[in-house]
Amino acid sequence: MTDLAGLNIKYLPGVGPKRAELLNKELEIFTYLDLLHYYPYKYIDRSKTYKINEIDGSMPYIQLRGKIVSYTTHGEGARRRLTALFSDGSGVIELVWFKGIRYITDRYKPGTEYTLFGKPTLFNGKFNIAHPELDPIDDRIDNTTGLQGYYTTTEKMKNAFLNSKAIQKMVYTLLSGIQNPLPETLPLPIISRMQLMSSTDALRNIHFPVTIDHLRRAEFRLKFEELFYLQLHILRYTRLRNLKLGGFRFDHIGNYFNDFYHQVLPFELTQAQKRVIKEIRADMGSGRQMNRLLQGDVGSGKTLVALMSMLIAVDNGYQACLMAPTEILATQHYEGLKKMVEPLGLRIELLTGSVSKKRRAPILEGLLTGEINLLIGTHALLEDSVNFANLGFVVIDEQHRFGVEQRARLWRKNKIPPHILVMTATPIPRTLAIILYGDLKVSVVDELPANRLPIKNCVVGTSYRPKAYEFIAKEVASGRQAYVICPMVEEGESEDLENVVDYTEKLRAALPPSVQVAYLHGKMRPADKNRIMEEFANKEIDVLVSTTVIEVGINVPNATVMMVENAERFGLAQLHQLRGRVGRGEFQSYCIFISTSEAKETMERLQILNHSNDGFHIASEDLKLRGPGDIFGIRQSGEFSFVLGDIYTDASLLKEASEAVDTLLCSDPELSSEDTLPLRQYFEEHRSANMVDFRTI
Repeated sequence: MTDLAGLNIKYLPGVGPKRAELLNKELEIFTYLDLLHYYPYKYIDRSKTYKINEIDGSMPYIQLRGKIVSYTTHGEGARRRLTALFSDGSGVIELVWFKGIRYITDRYKPGTEYTLFGKPTLFNGKFNIAHPELDPIDDRIDNTTGLQGYYTTTEKMKNAFLNSKAIQKMVYTLLSGIQNPLPETLPLPIISRMQLMSSTDALRNIHFPVTIDHLRRAEFRLKFEELFYLQLHILRYTRLRNLKLGGFRFDHIGNYFNDFYHQVLPFELTQAQKRVIKEIRADMGSGRQMNRLLQGDVGSGKTLVALMSMLIAVDNGYQACLMAPTEILATQHYEGLKKMVEPLGLRIELLTGSVSKKRRAPILEGLLTGEINLLIGTHALLEDSVNFANLGFVVIDEQHRFGVEQRARLWRKNKIPPHILVMTATPIPRTLAIILYGDLKVSVVDELPANRLPIKNCVVGTSYRPKAYEFIAKEVASGRQAYVICPMVEEGESEDLENVVDYTEKLRAALPPSVQVAYLHGKMRPADKNRIMEEFANKEIDVLVSTTVIEVGINVPNATVMMVENAERFGLAQLHQLRGRVGRGEFQSYCIFISTSEAKETMERLQILNHSNDGFHIASEDLKLRGPGDIFGIRQSGEFSFVLGDIYTDASLLKEASEAVDTLLCSDPELSSEDTLPLRQYFEEHRSANMVDFRTI
């Protein structure tokens, strides 16, 4: 059983067609290999089984083994509950369920022996356990280890009796059928140098760890493998592409650039902007295709750098385009850039999904004839009907909103690929960015314009909310606008969390009737979202209550207040991104972070925002403090989809993987040696579908 990727999951004993269909739809598990790489999300030490007569008040969670004696139903309607008597011969304990009553009575039968896991609670002088986990006795699994893995399942799966224990049994059956070691894909010298656990042992111990140490070693091996494959993909094909592909040589700085710089630009560039433009000019004049990441904090002037780089392309006889993630942001870019380039006599156009066929036709024609110099747009730029006479320069704004394949489609608009500049306001520490974006050189605009007023911040508890409302009303009365951010749209997680819809009504009641309040969230139709954001930009709305959908949004210089509810729910970097929605105009701006938690650790974390407006400093501090999760939103972009690895918490391991790949490719760039042949075969067969093959560009 070595070709696990070729074996349909329905043929695994205990699965069958119906369960296979659920695994396909709910978890995207199609093959034996998919199941093997579906890891537990947590582990619980269940090495000891207690007796009921041993229970005392000091036990947080216990495991029992016994039988259900009887069921009793109490109450009606919403107050209905189910109790059961559970006995192991040493005593009897009451079990309680407040939901899923029919499921419980159908699933768990009196007289059958079960393993029970739950938290005992003292009530009216007796212990009971609410909503315990019950599993049929399976000595094959129950006796393998004290550490038991728990697998994520969905409601549909649970309703079909396909719970965590069922998945555990499937994995056990699969591993039991593997008699010989699985073939290694990592080169043996790397396995030896890194002292990695074998692939077979790692997979066995990630599911059924012998000890905590075995589990940690298994996680290390599998994380390293994921990060190694990522770096191999990026660096290998980047090197091959750079060897095979040339690029447009922009060695001329002409009138468009110089006239803009000396006559149109109303202020002096920052030293950081000048440095980055110099780096871009050197890249574009090298004769190689430029692929550069431009990082810059919110308001640092990245768009201006991009425009001046686009003018260099036009000076050299080429067209340039800028792609933004939303229609409203693309429109704002277009309107802002149009004012700056029209004095130069350049033609600039906007192309989005909502542009009519009548308006689209002359734009497409103008691109083909070369009459259009600059094109601003959204995903619409990727359409096959959009073709350029001589596209030489591409800017991609908020690059983490676009996948690698989407960028590659722009590259393919020319036989010779255009120069690429991707921009992001997401603050990633430079050393990490260099590794993550191995196919991109990194430039950083780390200086704000001299006329920019620093945002004033405060971190407060919920008792400050009435004063915050008064302050917002005062700012609105003086002609300004405000954002209020809530972490969720509808109720469901916790009653304490502020949801957008209900919060808007509460805010309308708290503010003067003259204040226009509206809400915005991700579940709204795109047309409705655009309408609301346009009304806010046009000052028709005074206060906008929103989810983080406005994180990458439009520029509203008149907005001076950002208030974030449940601030403890957000990562620091995300809060900084949200804060960047204000402080964009001539007026003093303010950010109010309201936390429902007054825990010392929470307040200390949020105080970092209170003391600094530097996104890169905040990102570094966030990395030190955060637990597992995605503070920068990169994993959700589709570019980095890991099962175990985390590009931030595992940054040191990512660096080791990057160095291992670099060493490997220096000695064997084609992966043709005997040591790397298995790796090459695996890489060609299992390369992720959302990873673009640079050889096709």
